[in-house]
Amino acid sequence: MDPFMQIAIEEAELGQAEGGIPIGCVIVYKGTVIGRGHNRRVQRQSAILHAEMDALENAGRQPAVVYRESTLYTTLSPCAMCTGAILLYGIRRIVIGENLTFLGEEELLRSRGVGIQVLQDPTCRELMSRFITRRPELWNEDIGV
Repeated sequence: MDPFMQIAIEEAELGQAEGGIPIGCVIVYKGTVIGRGHNRRVQRQSAILHAEMDALENAGRQPAVVYRESTLYTTLSPCAMCTGAILLYGIRRIVIGENLTFLGEEELLRSRGVGIQVLQDPTCRELMSRFITRRPELWNEDIGV
């Protein structure tokens, strides 16, 4: 398995252990993790702390070139909000754990020149499938349904 996706999965598992939604993300610049995070909407009573937003926040303020040369690894296809942040900061490459339980704004990302690789990782898929079955109301809240 890709070591950076493994870190994103560890973040997702941490979020789940905290009572939150099991989605994780890491941002990698030149082979080094500069930001990592997980969905913390439940834990922080936040409207916006999806995993990608948490990883961006934890990466801190970076020059634009750092984001343009980074790869974002996320366990789940990015929603509209996270897609907007990815486009805003000019991240050019994304590796997605899976997009079967939720298909985010991949077409928009591709249309704006973002390279996308979808792994269909069974661990990522199992984390989300199990969560959606157990907590459909929280999942629907997270994606705005």
